[in-house]
Amino acid sequence: MFQTFEVASSPDQGPPRLAALRQVMQTAALDGFLVPRADAHQGEYVAPADDRLAWLTGFTGSAGFAAVLAHIAGVFIDGRYRLQVHQQVAADFTPVHWPEVQLDVWLKEQMPQGGTLGFDPWLHTVEEIAALRKSLKETGIILRSCDNLVNRIWHDRPAPPNAKFEAYPIEYAGESHDDKIARLASDITGTAAITTLPDSIAWLLNIRGSDIERNPVPQAFAIIRANGHVDLFARPGKAEHLAGHFGDKVTIRDQLEFPDAVAALPGPVQIDNKYCPQIIADRLGDKARNAMDPCLLPKARKNATEIAGARAAHLRDGAAMVRFLAWLDAEAPKGGLMEIDVVTALETFRRETNQLRDISFETICGAGGNGAIVHYRVTEDSNRPVKPGELLLVDSGGQYIDGTTDITRTVIVGTPSNDHIDCYTRVLQGMIAISRTQFPKGVSGQHLDALARAPLWAAGLDYDHGTGHGVGAYLSVHEGPQGLSRRATIPFEPGMILSNEPGYYRADEFGIRIENLIVVQAAPKGPDGRDHLAFETLTYVPLDRRLIDTALLGPQERDWIDRYHTDTLRLIGPHVDGAALDWLTRACAPL
Repeated sequence: MFQTFEVASSPDQGPPRLAALRQVMQTAALDGFLVPRADAHQGEYVAPADDRLAWLTGFTGSAGFAAVLAHIAGVFIDGRYRLQVHQQVAADFTPVHWPEVQLDVWLKEQMPQGGTLGFDPWLHTVEEIAALRKSLKETGIILRSCDNLVNRIWHDRPAPPNAKFEAYPIEYAGESHDDKIARLASDITGTAAITTLPDSIAWLLNIRGSDIERNPVPQAFAIIRANGHVDLFARPGKAEHLAGHFGDKVTIRDQLEFPDAVAALPGPVQIDNKYCPQIIADRLGDKARNAMDPCLLPKARKNATEIAGARAAHLRDGAAMVRFLAWLDAEAPKGGLMEIDVVTALETFRRETNQLRDISFETICGAGGNGAIVHYRVTEDSNRPVKPGELLLVDSGGQYIDGTTDITRTVIVGTPSNDHIDCYTRVLQGMIAISRTQFPKGVSGQHLDALARAPLWAAGLDYDHGTGHGVGAYLSVHEGPQGLSRRATIPFEPGMILSNEPGYYRADEFGIRIENLIVVQAAPKGPDGRDHLAFETLTYVPLDRRLIDTALLGPQERDWIDRYHTDTLRLIGPHVDGAALDWLTRACAPL
């Protein structure tokens, strides 16, 4: 099994660790210290050696941070984790609703007399520190760069990842790394650009790694020079065997050399203030120029080979999902399944493809009230029966060499309630609205997000997460810069893959989320000659027809569902047989 079910942390571990941190703060003459979830690479995911936030507080969510002062320790969490945080942290920590409450506002309230707040410059971005310094300018609160205080007290800290990187074949990448380097180098303004993002480096150099669980990325740093050369900085032993793959365009160097190599660069040098660690800007001084990481947009615009790989991966994964759902539909009503049984079965069906490299994230399997915990991870302690009359939310995905999948299906075990049906139908209407929309070039996720929420808003309902995120090509299941949310400002372009996943959650009762992956494609021009775009659906797995209130649907929504199911049967049917094919045929019947 890729997934395990042990309890990752315990609330009772937090208080003594918090006390130890406060003692170190006092020794360092600091009134506070920031503990982000980030690592030095500033990607979304971290290795166990860098998961300081979870170690200190017990909170294991994928986003958040702590601000530890002498009298209060705030744990800042967004809407996905407001139930989870209360289960994972001790009363010594105070959950703070973020971004509704910004760190600077909280600090002004908690440090009215001023003070010195420490931070590790490797773990905070240039943009983050600049904004905080600006907002605290006249408060008497001073930000001080320092070494990491958590490292001083984390005596059994795990070792950093040491697995070797691997080459990613051109038949899946669709473009050589030499061509990518040359293409990006020609757009660099100045002498070089710096990237610390693992998925950017993986994409640029056509390599993959296993440094981060579930995401096949290498931990490294890179300097992309305007002359078409790349310096790759990695821990010794991780990349040297790829010298033949890299050729003469890439120089492999020890990761410890990276800060001095940065300082030695002639200016100007591009850094992306949104992702670049503050220490890099400090080393560059006035040579630094803010510009988007040069890999982000090219990586997001999947080429024809990558899109073909995504389609193939989704058909393979869709067949595994159909076998799983057919099994679930037969077994769940008997009343003997637990959440862990469901997760184990799903991974088994994916493994039977003989092409699964890993799951793309820890499977979220929430029965009843656990489904309302947006990023719920079942453990041996939380494992709950899958009961008749309850909804079951399963959000999962696979990592295949040709693509990354991410799918959520919510199903009913037994007979649904009227509330189940009404809320599910409204969530489905939002997903359909995104799937069907055609829009002018230049539109971004913040313009479309409301389409997914409108059916819920009409009933006074909403959800506290974005509607969708970018997805990589056998890379991170969460990929920027594209997204479907109020904060997503990057215009959509052909080739971008996104999730489409509206939801609704009722605490302690149920959660509903329906998710397909979609890819941006060109659409016919408008009557006025404007360029238009639309979405192609990649995910083909039946929806739970028992939860659909056809009376709420308009004719176009009904047609979309019937067409979707017709396509699902046509595309997935040839890949399943027996009981799974019988189930698929029934599940895809017209409304």
